[in-house]
Amino acid sequence: MTQLHDLTALEQGELISTGKLSPVELTDHYLDRIDRLNASVGAYVTVTPETAREQARQAEAALGEDRPLSPLHGVPVPVKDLNFVAGVRATQGSAAFAEYVPDTDDHIVTRLRQAGTVLLGKTNTPEFGLPCYTENQVAPPARTPWDLDYSAGGSSGGAGAAVASGLAPLAQGSDGGGSIRIPSSVCGLFGIKPSRGRVSSGPTLYDISGLSTNGPMARTVADAAALLDVLAGPMPGDSFSAPPLPAGETFLDQVDREPTSLRIAVLTAPTVPGISVHPDCVTATEKTADLLSSLGHHPQALELPADDTLRLVFEQVWAVMAAQRPVPDESLLMPLTRHLRARGASVSGPDFANALYAFRVVGSLVAALQQDFDVILSPTLAQPPALVGALRDDADPAQEFDNLAAFTPFAALYNATGQPSVSLPLHWNEAGLPIGVMLGGRYGDEATLISLSAQLERVHPWAHRKPAIW
Repeated sequence: MTQLHDLTALEQGELISTGKLSPVELTDHYLDRIDRLNASVGAYVTVTPETAREQARQAEAALGEDRPLSPLHGVPVPVKDLNFVAGVRATQGSAAFAEYVPDTDDHIVTRLRQAGTVLLGKTNTPEFGLPCYTENQVAPPARTPWDLDYSAGGSSGGAGAAVASGLAPLAQGSDGGGSIRIPSSVCGLFGIKPSRGRVSSGPTLYDISGLSTNGPMARTVADAAALLDVLAGPMPGDSFSAPPLPAGETFLDQVDREPTSLRIAVLTAPTVPGISVHPDCVTATEKTADLLSSLGHHPQALELPADDTLRLVFEQVWAVMAAQRPVPDESLLMPLTRHLRARGASVSGPDFANALYAFRVVGSLVAALQQDFDVILSPTLAQPPALVGALRDDADPAQEFDNLAAFTPFAALYNATGQPSVSLPLHWNEAGLPIGVMLGGRYGDEATLISLSAQLERVHPWAHRKPAIW
């Protein structure tokens, strides 16, 4: 029997728009599931039932108004706990902010309100979003519902766990080094890291490096594209802006647009030296290349020279960004956070500027490469999902950071260059764990990635797969 959480977000939105489903009923359904299942998967840090029900009532009342409504009107969309919702606790994954309540909405929250979505709560994140797992001192670990022994990844691990276990139809995440694509990979979801400037990061806690951006995580390409339409667009004070779609077009429109024959570079070895890629991840990439070839595209193996420069400068910038955040009590921070803040405080101004310059150089090199290729295909991760706790090393946080780099050596490239990138859940290994593959596109060209991903989804669908917790 089909239940409400079996429906896609767009199916839910359609039923709401036609009066066949009440936003209040839908919200109550998810709140009930969160109450029963959240302790198992660690998806939410804070649940907001009063806010959710009030917003659902407002969404229901708006159905009678004579104005156009978003396709996601009345649909629940949780917000990552790194982002601010006025009047709602924002721990940022840290015991140092366990009771912090902001008085300002992030711009993405403003857009979600304007679209008539419903806030179920704030999803789990590691401290300040720094590692690629979701374990902290304010909530239980986020776990992938495909096997609860394994981490949901990070730093949008709570969002991934929520969507993958049917505790939300889709979710907002953020990505500074793979933090949307990593949990999408290990939770069997489709996630989009948009182009730099596509989605506003203001008005607080601006990332001056340009590494981070907000984006959607969903079970289907269409749902993710619809949420990107809600989140995207310039806001006052933005430092970056991405080229807009042609007038009158939406990202959701791209789902039904068959892509032209594309030249696709296939990268199975990371550019970071000394890192091996698990056979499951290589196999997933090679099978995707074969599938693309059968669809009339032109995959071609690509080997790039191993060079540690990007990893080293990324660490410098990552550490400076960790050190930039004001913290009321350093003693409450986790070992990795303290390590990165100390490391960031030691980076000189010229070194920081040179690191940002290196990002721009890498962006120019990749842009030149993509004169010959339309899309780059690679594994999302170098390893299958990791056990909860396996990537942490509280006794040696410097070694932990190296562990994280070895787990996800492909993703940060697109944060450095600002290009869009997506993770697709096309494969599961013999252990029943999802293995994501990643597509990277030209700057500003999310449209091609969405149309190509939708084509792959049509011939190799994944949404019918359900984890043990569903």
